Amino acid sequence: MSTQLARSAVQRLSWLVTHTASGPSPTSENRNIEGNQEWGVLKTTAITWAGWSPEQHKVLPPRFWGMKNAEVKVGDIVVTKAGPRHRVGVAAYVDHTPSRLLVSGKMILLRVNPAATDPRFLARALSTPGPQSHLDARKTGMAESQMNFANEDLLGLRINIPNLSDQHRISDYLDVETGRIDQLITMQRRLSALLEERDQALRDQLVNHLSDTSGDIPLRRLITRFEQGESPQCEAMPRESHSEWGVLKLSAVKRGKFDPTQNKRLPEEVQANREYEVRKGDLLISRANTPSLVGDTAVVDSTAPKLLLPDLLYRISLTPTMDAKYVAQVALSGRVRALIESVARGSSQSMVKLRGEDIKNWPIPIASRVQQAEVLREIDRGTQATSRLRSAVTRQLELLAERRQALITAAVTGQFDVSTASGRNVTDGV
Repeated sequence: MSTQLARSAVQRLSWLVTHTASGPSPTSENRNIEGNQEWGVLKTTAITWAGWSPEQHKVLPPRFWGMKNAEVKVGDIVVTKAGPRHRVGVAAYVDHTPSRLLVSGKMILLRVNPAATDPRFLARALSTPGPQSHLDARKTGMAESQMNFANEDLLGLRINIPNLSDQHRISDYLDVETGRIDQLITMQRRLSALLEERDQALRDQLVNHLSDTSGDIPLRRLITRFEQGESPQCEAMPRESHSEWGVLKLSAVKRGKFDPTQNKRLPEEVQANREYEVRKGDLLISRANTPSLVGDTAVVDSTAPKLLLPDLLYRISLTPTMDAKYVAQVALSGRVRALIESVARGSSQSMVKLRGEDIKNWPIPIASRVQQAEVLREIDRGTQATSRLRSAVTRQLELLAERRQALITAAVTGQFDVSTASGRNVTDGV
């Protein structure tokens, strides 16, 4: 046991906090604040274990402007208290922030007296197993995707706090050591982005070459059936087995991939409309989503039964001359994405829509079934190589995140003395 732990005392969190607040969660415009009058509300994605990202916010309706009681300031701690289970109880220290940003009702702001408590230390202490177990035991909700806890649950937890000089010493040490890890994380994320760019460049090269040599045909001339589903009232949780009916969520179609686990369970008393059951080979297109995801396309490659088409997805059937996977790859190309961005419309940038006519106008390079198959083989060959690299990058990011948290836990809980340790040695077992 280090001398830091020996000098610590158990404190109730409420004794350390001088101010708490939770703000509003109204429907807001999905863009950053501009000028010197607009006020914003934070998204929960502003608060992660990797740090604080104040650019993750939306513009509040004017009636909520000026709520200074819930405004975030440098030195505050913000903690998520509503959302998916793994995203509830995440704490971050506010080391920088623009003015006029409020916490939402899905988070709690904590402000301490810096003469008594180092907020950097406290934010990190909240990430350690003891406080996290305390909060996890108090989370409630109808589903794992919709959990929450009361402010009192957080304020009532007990935590080991060393004297102020030790808090400063530990925090300074972790600032340096986690900063090194964060640099490595940034490099790995940049590598992942470059791999995505490589895949996109390959797709664009193949699609553009076909377009230049053979010309285009509007998608409407290749369609035999075009429909959207329906969205009955569903439960918040996904179905538990293939024997139950589920309605697909928008997130079932993302970046060209189909994910059948992204669904909501249809209540037993609601009759499933079998007309909208999706089947292997169906081409799905999102008709409403954020600007970067609207028009996203995927082919159903799963045989999972009893999944229904929602009203925010289109299903398209094509002539025998067209491979749905080929059309999906064309839809992911830069030329079609640029067209989508130019015609998508909506009153809020958080949700824009495409009309059926917009999609039917997509230019599809003319290609025989043999040429389509060759394009798909080339894309598959290229993306297999980047997929292996991307998996390695993902694993590295996971290991770095584990090492980062292990270092924080070891330092904050007094498992070693930061005055004599190197963070690159204390987590060798991670």
